[in-house]
Amino acid sequence: MAKKDTERSQELNTVEEEEKELSEEKEPTELEKALAAAEDYKRKWYAVSAEYDNYRKRTQVQSSQAYQDGKAEAILKLLPVADTFGYAYDGATDEKTKAGIDKIVKNFTSILQSLGVEEIALNVGDAFDESVAEAVLNMPCEEGEQPNTVKTILKKGYRSGGKVIRYAQVAVTIEG
Repeated sequence: MAKKDTERSQELNTVEEEEKELSEEKEPTELEKALAAAEDYKRKWYAVSAEYDNYRKRTQVQSSQAYQDGKAEAILKLLPVADTFGYAYDGATDEKTKAGIDKIVKNFTSILQSLGVEEIALNVGDAFDESVAEAVLNMPCEEGEQPNTVKTILKKGYRSGGKVIRYAQVAVTIEG
């Protein structure tokens, strides 16, 4: 019986030693803990770095857009001046007055071009295009006219950077 007890006690010691080894294997060493912490900090640093880079790009786009919107708004407030000079030119009767107004219009146009603003090319007789013009009047077609064409341009349209900042106001023909 003593032999059996000894064998049993040896088996228990072996099992206890194996459990002890397994438990020691489960507990990380200080180096492993430090490496895991370093890896965690590195992953967090990458995440924060990417988030900051996205924030920087987003704010850069937003500030650029705000600048463009502010510029377009300021130009939009100046466009009635161009309209007034156009009306004055059309109403002028003598050549000296027309020449003076024409110089002002050309100067104003060159300033607009330097700011990246261009006049929308639209002529009487063109097909009505709602992406660049708004119809403020409908007029019946006269003989030889097609419906849905520009009859009269009341105000010129302008765009900046491919974006319409003021739609042309036109009179459009309709079937009558």
